[in-house]
Amino acid sequence: MDPLAEIFLTILAIFCSFYILFYISKHGKGKGKALPGPQPLPIIGNLHMLSMLPHQSLYHLAKKHGAIMSIRLGSVPAVVVSSPEVAEIFLKTHVVFASRPKFQVLQSIYNGKMGIAFTEYGPYWRSLRKFCNQQLFTASKIESFAPSRKEVLTHFIESLKEAAAAKEVVNISKKVGILMQK
Repeated sequence: MDPLAEIFLTILAIFCSFYILFYISKHGKGKGKALPGPQPLPIIGNLHMLSMLPHQSLYHLAKKHGAIMSIRLGSVPAVVVSSPEVAEIFLKTHVVFASRPKFQVLQSIYNGKMGIAFTEYGPYWRSLRKFCNQQLFTASKIESFAPSRKEVLTHFIESLKEAAAAKEVVNISKKVGILMQK
């Protein structure tokens, strides 16, 4: 076969493959009305539209496609809500957004009992929250820990003073992180 014909057939096959992928990605999932959004590319989706400052890219896309739009991050579909009013409606009225993500690692570590921070929203979470509000977050309980908090903060301030006197560089983020753990 002529080398020019081989090149032509290869290019034609690649073009047809991309056309089929575009067609399937656009028309293959007919599950009702789709949200407005930019047309994704096969495999990478809309990742090529996001710059090093993705919040600005999403802002410009929202100006073009509206406050609620769909994008694809690779092969993963995502819904972007750009309006605070719409986000508030979503987050306050839909229970699915009240829950926390499931972390398999934490479930293994805590043997399925996740505590209030990582428990899914539901009756168990509400009972934990009620217990915390009634037993742990009362004014008298919070006041009983005041001396301990004062001691930790005093130690924190003293360590900052020592570092300042020695003219050392202080990583405030790290120091505050350690403070929050105490």
